[in-house]
Amino acid sequence: MKLSVVCLLFCVVWRSSGSAHPKPACRYPPSQWCRSLEIAIACNVEKQCMEVNATRPNQAVPPVSVILYYESLCPDCRVFITQQLFPTWTMLQDIMTVTLVPYGNAKEIPSANSPFTCQHGEPECRGNMIEACIIHLTGHTAFQIIYCMESSVNVVNAAQPCLQLYAPSVSWSSVDSCWKGGLGYQLMHRNAVMTRALRPVHTHVPWLTVNGEYEEENEDKEMSSLFYFVCQLYKGVKPPACSGATVRLNRSFC
Repeated sequence: MKLSVVCLLFCVVWRSSGSAHPKPACRYPPSQWCRSLEIAIACNVEKQCMEVNATRPNQAVPPVSVILYYESLCPDCRVFITQQLFPTWTMLQDIMTVTLVPYGNAKEIPSANSPFTCQHGEPECRGNMIEACIIHLTGHTAFQIIYCMESSVNVVNAAQPCLQLYAPSVSWSSVDSCWKGGLGYQLMHRNAVMTRALRPVHTHVPWLTVNGEYEEENEDKEMSSLFYFVCQLYKGVKPPACSGATVRLNRSFC
C-alpha cells in the first residue's frame, strides 16, 4: 500500500512537470527513490521524497496497541472484525498494531477427548484453533487471512482457500498438523491464559483492550467508531486518513 502511494505520487509529479521519465542518471526503480538522499538526488526527486517522509508517522511515537479477544463463530465478533477492525487497520496500520486472541467465552476443561468447550459448539473450537495456528504460522499476513475467513459464509471451510490466497508459501498441511496436534492445544491454552488474565474480567465478546487497558467509558467509541478513536489516541502527527469524517456503526456482543 505504501509503495503504491509513493509510486502514484511520483508518477503525478513527473507528468505534471512535463517529464515522462526520470533523468538518465537515475538507475533505480521508483520503489527505491526515497531510500537514501543520494538516490533521491540522482533521480531528481529529493523534494518529493521530503514531502513523502514528512507525512509518515514519527517512529519515536508508539503506535496505538489494540488487542481483540474474540470467538471465530460469534456473529458480533465477525461483524466487528470485518466492518471495524480490519478496515481501520488497513487504513491506519502505520499508527496502530493489532493482536488477535481467538478464545472468547470458551472454557478449558480437563478432558481426554477435548480440553475446550466453546460458546458456539465444536465447530467454533475448531475455528478458534485453526485461526490460532494461522496467526502463529503466517506472521504479518495473518490478519488478512483471518479477515478472509470471518467474511466468508463458512468460516472454517474458508480457512484453506484464504491461506492459499494470502500466504501461498505456507502449506495447508502445516496448519492442519498444528490444529490437530499438540501445538494447537498449546496455542489455545496460551489464549485461555491471556483471556483469564484480563482485568476487569471480560463479560462478553468482542472484548477490546487499547494500549493495554479496557475502559468501559470508551467501549462505545471503540465498537462503533474505532477508526476515529485510534486517530484521536495517536500522539504523533496524524496521517492524512485521519482527516475524514466520523462514521458510527451499531455495536452488539456475544
